Amino acid sequence: QVQLVESGGGSVQPGGSLRVSCAASGFTFSSYYMSWVRQGPGKGLEWVSGINTGGVVTYYADAVQGRFTISRDNAKNTRYLQMNSLKPEDTALYYCARDIDLYSHDYWGQGTQVTVSS
Repeated sequence: QVQLVESGGGSVQPGGSLRVSCAASGFTFSSYYMSWVRQGPGKGLEWVSGINTGGVVTYYADAVQGRFTISRDNAKNTRYLQMNSLKPEDTALYYCARDIDLYSHDYWGQGTQVTVSS
């Protein structure tokens, strides 16, 4: 069955960096666009970033453009989100998701917590 497993979250001070990963299994990873979606405390779901099948075309929400970088390694069935210049408002549970299209998704991971605080 389809499985998406995130890892790499944690706590960091403002201005710091973290990289979160998502390991995929149970489907042909290289055939799907993939996204990162987050949910901050007391907030709704927010789409963060997406990447096409080959990893060449990437998409970002305005809130993270220039600070976050999405990438994928199809040989390892893994996707990454490098987060730099982190801000307290980036605090959220970060989910990896398999795309139906850029803003809708059919499978989700369990999430990994990222906390940005001094």
